[in-house]
Amino acid sequence: MWRAAITLILWLAPALAAPAEPLTRAEIAAFVSPPMELGEQVENRPVWELLNSGGALAGYVFETEPLAPLPGFSGAPVNLFVAVDLDGRFIDVRLISHNEPIFVSGLGEAPFRAFLDQYRGLSISQPMVVGTPYGGAGDGTALVYLDGVTKATASVRIAHESLLAATRDVARDRMEGIATTPPAAPIPDHAEDLDWQALVDQGLATRHTVTNAAIETAFEDTRWQYDDPEAAADPDGAYLDLWIVDVGPPAIAAAVLTEATRDRLALLQRLNPTEEPILLIEAGRHGLVTEDFTRNTAPDLVTAEQDGLPVALRDADIAVETLPGVPDGVRMILRTDRRLGFDPSRPWTLTVEAVREHGMFQPEIGRHPLRLDHATDARFFAVPEAPRRLSPAAEALRARAPDLAILGAGLVALFLAMGPFMRGLARRGVLTPVRLAALAAMTAFVGFWGQGQLTMATVLGVLRTALDGGSFAFLLYDPFGLLVWAGAIAGLVVWGRALFCGWLCPFGALQEFAAHLGRWLRLPQVEPSPAWDRRLKLVKYAVLAGLVATVFWAPDRIDAAVEVEPFKTAITTFFLREWYYVAYAALWLVMGLFLFKGFCRYVCPLGAVMALGGLIRGRNWIARRAECGTPCQLCRVRCRYGAIAASGKVDYAECFGCLDCVQIHDDPAQCVPLILAARAPRRKEAA
Repeated sequence: MWRAAITLILWLAPALAAPAEPLTRAEIAAFVSPPMELGEQVENRPVWELLNSGGALAGYVFETEPLAPLPGFSGAPVNLFVAVDLDGRFIDVRLISHNEPIFVSGLGEAPFRAFLDQYRGLSISQPMVVGTPYGGAGDGTALVYLDGVTKATASVRIAHESLLAATRDVARDRMEGIATTPPAAPIPDHAEDLDWQALVDQGLATRHTVTNAAIETAFEDTRWQYDDPEAAADPDGAYLDLWIVDVGPPAIAAAVLTEATRDRLALLQRLNPTEEPILLIEAGRHGLVTEDFTRNTAPDLVTAEQDGLPVALRDADIAVETLPGVPDGVRMILRTDRRLGFDPSRPWTLTVEAVREHGMFQPEIGRHPLRLDHATDARFFAVPEAPRRLSPAAEALRARAPDLAILGAGLVALFLAMGPFMRGLARRGVLTPVRLAALAAMTAFVGFWGQGQLTMATVLGVLRTALDGGSFAFLLYDPFGLLVWAGAIAGLVVWGRALFCGWLCPFGALQEFAAHLGRWLRLPQVEPSPAWDRRLKLVKYAVLAGLVATVFWAPDRIDAAVEVEPFKTAITTFFLREWYYVAYAALWLVMGLFLFKGFCRYVCPLGAVMALGGLIRGRNWIARRAECGTPCQLCRVRCRYGAIAASGKVDYAECFGCLDCVQIHDDPAQCVPLILAARAPRRKEAA
């Protein structure tokens, strides 16, 4: 039996499921929402241009699986549609396909789609994590916390990492200049003895002049050539005479602004601490704004950019008074938010538009940009350390730390109970209440609370990942389940399948509670004959072989195939599923009232995996006597698992570690050899 099962699995191993093909142009276009439309493909990559309603490039769209095929719990990647603008901000994130068991037929896809909606408006340059800030950890940090999905945090973390990995790949390739580190901010306590002349000498205050003659030249040979008589009359006059000063650093502001103005600016900065104020002093004809300009809005003739990306400017709407020695002119403080990517410690460009009108009625507007460069020395700014984003494994460990501590302590206690303290635990009057209490705790904490029900989905995901040559990192997204797996695998070495199937499986515990309820209600008990019991125990190996075959020959059906396990219905979703799944899980529990742990003994493919894994067990841990089997058959008769042969030998592949036989073996009131040994002296005395 063992050789046949192992041979079948090894025979199936060379087969391999083909990866999904990238979406066609028509398929990817269906995800693009009007008025946007799909442009051309980028260099034969699964990346497409995103065009606005005017046909101009507005961003890029792509699917994540070809760019970042991180395997999920089924072994298959989560594939997402992503649309980003040219600044690296998410326009849309939608689900294309996935095989995550919890969403396929458990919670449904609605929570998954709601999770993905959170990305809209966020930027790839923002550090994002799945989870919630602890205490005040979210205050004053650049980290963006995304709400996960209860019962499916591991799956959404996999989707999150796939999304970020794919988007970074596109950003590096197509979006040069996207901020990858937090922008610099003025150092509040940086003090220098500066005056206006020092600012000019050090390039901290920069002057930009454009003569009327230069503007005339700019509009030469256009229909606006003769539309500025003042410029033609005074070619040497100043069309633009503009000073630019970043007054965010206190030392610079103190050299330019009066104390009253600094106080007004300080109030503004307290209300908006991430904004950088830029002082403009214009002594030329341009004037910076039109007659229609509204205070506290974006200036209509002035824009800015840095690294080829636009910088949003807005009027600070405060009265500006300067110190003696500062040039006169129209004074205006503009502000921009450093969180939007503006770094005041690096060069940037201010663009001032020269505007002319042609015609009296509905005049035609002509514009000519004047590009003015400015930079402030980096010594006035501090570049904050980028928030250290923990690895997905570390994030998951932090989120589940209390649960992991409790589970770890529970596993240690269970190992001790099944090890050095086993014979004390197996005493009459102690075993049953302790075992039922342990199973209840296992069901409530490991199952319903911790979502640590092991499943074939993980086994098959590992198998598929191994054959695909992929990464097993997806296991780290669920540290709680991984710790249960570690305990189960360690148990295989010492006790075979008994530790997991008898003590760590929440659904197995439910089956055992059903059996106790059936006996308490005095319901008739069904027990197959020994011959049929042996035949039925082979079914689980056939089910296991079928699941393994499905991985290779029909991977798209694996999610449906693993529903042979009722674990997801009974434990993961607590029966909140479609009626037929609920009916199937309930059938096994109701059947457990009459047939002792029928699913666990005969059908469970995970039990078959554990039985095969039990081949590494290094010892026979249940004590036996020479009289076990001949003449004593008590342990065999009492073993409801059918794990003891007529010879008295324990079949560890079917042993669930209930310890009933250990109790009988050590009890002088139950063990027949002990009873006979106790009677022998009395018989001699009577003789």
